[in-house]
Amino acid sequence: MEPGTAATPALRPLLRAPLYEAIAERLLSHVVQSDLREGDKLPGERELARRLGVSRTTVRQAIVALQTQGIVEVRHGGGTFLRRLDPTSGPLAKVLDRRNRLPAVLEARRTLEIPIAALAAERRDAGDLAAIEAGLRLMRDEVAAGEIGLEGDGAFHGAVTAAAHNPVLTELMDRLHESIAETRSESLSQQDRPPRSLADHEAIAAAIVAGDPPAAAEAMRAHLDHVADLRLFQIYPAADTFDQEPVPDGSAPDRRRRLRAAEEDAR
Repeated sequence: MEPGTAATPALRPLLRAPLYEAIAERLLSHVVQSDLREGDKLPGERELARRLGVSRTTVRQAIVALQTQGIVEVRHGGGTFLRRLDPTSGPLAKVLDRRNRLPAVLEARRTLEIPIAALAAERRDAGDLAAIEAGLRLMRDEVAAGEIGLEGDGAFHGAVTAAAHNPVLTELMDRLHESIAETRSESLSQQDRPPRSLADHEAIAAAIVAGDPPAAAEAMRAHLDHVADLRLFQIYPAADTFDQEPVPDGSAPDRRRRLRAAEEDAR
């Protein structure tokens, strides 16, 4: 055997979680965002597939996973219903923990991305402008196709960071990549958010193209302000992202208090 050809743990294939597991987590996020309680009905399979941008097969697999864990119940011909809501259970606890981190991630984004936008407006070159436009174009195409624009969003912000030409800031953004990607995914999944985010990006890009650092910083600040206003930064939001029928007055606060109490008892 030639030197360097032996298999080592470092060269084993990377393990990637199945897509349905990520979708199952998104459904649990919907449960928290929508303040659902035991017995409440989840959106239909077709609607979930459309909103999440995945196949109905993937949605079905995610529901089966939640059903196996005892979280939901599938009634043939009737739909999928929430069966058990335990904030101390592994799946839901993971979702709540991640959502508790989101405000801190946004604070980090403000600290880094606002000055990054200003530096990009000052230092960008022709290649940077082409990359920024490519990210915008990709997101435009995704939004026009009814998708949430996640890939284009990431490409745009990555291009803006590169245009700042600061290796330390780039390294810091790389270290936060996974956490920031979660905020983008959650944000863009909110109803009507993708076109609004695209408009924010257009404003940021225009300021960078114009070589106006203060305007670029202000446009990025406004963009992050819009993200901060979304329900995803509230652990127990009352509104529903899937247009469910409104709950009776007074019931939502009661459910939030019960969920908070259960979390406190578990600590």
